[in-house]
Amino acid sequence: MKAYLGIKFHPDDRNRETIELLSQTLASCGFETLCVRRDLERWGAVAMSPQQLMTRTFEIIRACHLAVIDLTEKGVGLGIEAGYAYAQMIPVITIAREGSDISDTLRGISQGVYYYRIPADLRGCFMRLMLLNRDQVRMREPSES
Repeated sequence: MKAYLGIKFHPDDRNRETIELLSQTLASCGFETLCVRRDLERWGAVAMSPQQLMTRTFEIIRACHLAVIDLTEKGVGLGIEAGYAYAQMIPVITIAREGSDISDTLRGISQGVYYYRIPADLRGCFMRLMLLNRDQVRMREPSES
């Protein structure tokens, strides 16, 4: 199962550890994670135009079974990614550090909203998501873009 990880990116990669810990937590539950900053931009080593970046981001989202959006820090791009996944009928799960504000709009398209103190706190909900996805017959397989 592939999970898209949407999270606010910073040019100095100050949240790289969080990205890596969230990815490790998802992986420990059986998910293969795809994250634009890590996998596409290679932590800033690969530069793309905004159009190229969004085109490739949408391709990556379509290739996933689940979109995990970390809204600890808000960003327009995260809303676009979540809305795109929802429009493609890809389940959206919203996560955020305790005390973060989640908009009603994102709550409205999310199948679940989970808060964490540390990324490992999410292991239980990610494990349940993996089991649910394994047990259900998928009506739509992600596209191979």
